[in-house]
Amino acid sequence: MGRITVKTNLKIDNDSTFAHHEACPQCNSKDNLARYTDGHAYCFGHNCGYYEPPSDIIKPIQMTNKPKNTEFIRGEYLDLPRRKIFADTCSKFRYQCNDNYQIANYYNNQGELVAQKLRTKDKQFRWIGDTSDILMYGQQNYNSGKMLVITEGEIDALTISQHCFKNTYAVVSIPMGVSSAAKYVAKHLNWIDQFQSVVFCFDNDEVGKAAAVECAKIIPAGKAKIADLELKDANEMVVNHKSQQLTNSIYNARLYRPDGIIAWEDTWDTLFDYLEKPSIPYPYEQLNSLTSGIRPSEIVTLTAGSGIGKSSVCREIAHHIFSLGHKVGYLAYEENTERSALGILSIEENLPLHDPAVSQLIDKKLLKEKFDKFAGRIYFDKHWGSSDISSILNKIRNLKQMGCQYIFLDHINILVSGINDGDERRLIDNLMTSLRKLVQELNIALITVCHLKRLEGNRDHVDGARTSLGHLRGSGAIAQLSDMVLGCERNQQDEENKNMMTIRVLKNRFLGKTGVACQLQYDDKSGRLLELGNMQLSNGQESRETNY
Repeated sequence: MGRITVKTNLKIDNDSTFAHHEACPQCNSKDNLARYTDGHAYCFGHNCGYYEPPSDIIKPIQMTNKPKNTEFIRGEYLDLPRRKIFADTCSKFRYQCNDNYQIANYYNNQGELVAQKLRTKDKQFRWIGDTSDILMYGQQNYNSGKMLVITEGEIDALTISQHCFKNTYAVVSIPMGVSSAAKYVAKHLNWIDQFQSVVFCFDNDEVGKAAAVECAKIIPAGKAKIADLELKDANEMVVNHKSQQLTNSIYNARLYRPDGIIAWEDTWDTLFDYLEKPSIPYPYEQLNSLTSGIRPSEIVTLTAGSGIGKSSVCREIAHHIFSLGHKVGYLAYEENTERSALGILSIEENLPLHDPAVSQLIDKKLLKEKFDKFAGRIYFDKHWGSSDISSILNKIRNLKQMGCQYIFLDHINILVSGINDGDERRLIDNLMTSLRKLVQELNIALITVCHLKRLEGNRDHVDGARTSLGHLRGSGAIAQLSDMVLGCERNQQDEENKNMMTIRVLKNRFLGKTGVACQLQYDDKSGRLLELGNMQLSNGQESRETNY
């Protein structure tokens, strides 16, 4: 092995070369600590980096660079009873023993013995010979075949060869610590490619799993597999009478695919999860008949013209959700926190508490008792107006950590309006893409609000114009990345019907049903948006009936 450069202020002998592997006292890996001839040591374990400076206490180990000048250690091919490995397996792999060492013999491409890895009785490792051009352990035994298994250590290679394949299929081990596995796989890729499939069976720990993935990325597509073990490593499986389970792990190893690539056969277990997605209903029965309610991992976008009542619909839905016992995050950036809370409390009381004629009759003590019923179920963001997008994403993450699976964002346009960029379309594209990823990652339901464009001609949405996906303001990404889009329509100029709102389903990725879902009537006595044909209040009260 060549020299190593370690980032440290301590002086290292420029002539220092690799001596042997040891267990690491920091990460407890069995052989990731590399000891060098001047005494210094460095751990190559995943995220470890343990370092020891040069020391005169450790006697430098002289290594011979040329194999012909190396005096190799001799041993015999013996049974390894504690490992349940037989002498004939040791002979196949040239794994020897003497009174002082277990000896793993390493060869080059010419079939010459060029290095030995020595294991002492106290589980220390050292090398002799030239390691610069070694094959993987056992590689000299095979040229090509149906299956190749690559392990993290020599003993595991012997174990799998004997107990899983009766020493028929090819099994090799990486020579050094697992952090160097990808380097050796890349170095011998042409040889590895002669096998139909390649199974990586590394240790069942975080470092081993990560290394298996890195190695699998190097192998041609469709060939690499990763075995999952019940216990720490292959030999521990056999020692604990799990030889059959080990064999099953090899033969049933999962095919490695890049992130996001899923095979048809792997979708079966999730098909019915999708069909049986848990959902909660909207407060409007006819809307539920078209949408089947609200589901986690979906984005619902509510859109309407200015002043139509989008925020009122959001409050009705939010109140309904936490009345069912769920936690809600309510990020409203067009009104302050107090207005949001008062609007939701008004729904609970079936009274427009913001109306001075009502508020002066309020008994705060009685109201506080009802207010306390929803403590810990709804959370607001005190920020008003536009905010940094990354900050909003972090707040959504925090709300999820607090148990909120249903989160309202009112509204997208004002969120980006104050960012000093000037390109609203691009900002909304970026925001919606980030929200789409976040919703999938956190498995939350996100109810967003979006404004509509002004229409050309004599009629606008404030006059009751019909909504459509093409009317969404700012970016096509809103329609594209939303699972459900609901348009709210109301004619503010029609004195007779100005309190009537139509909810139209513009997009429905779940069921595909679109069109008019329901009509809502604003009741100025209760301050509620009630479904037409279902005007009875949820708690049985008549409008303006009060305990105050």
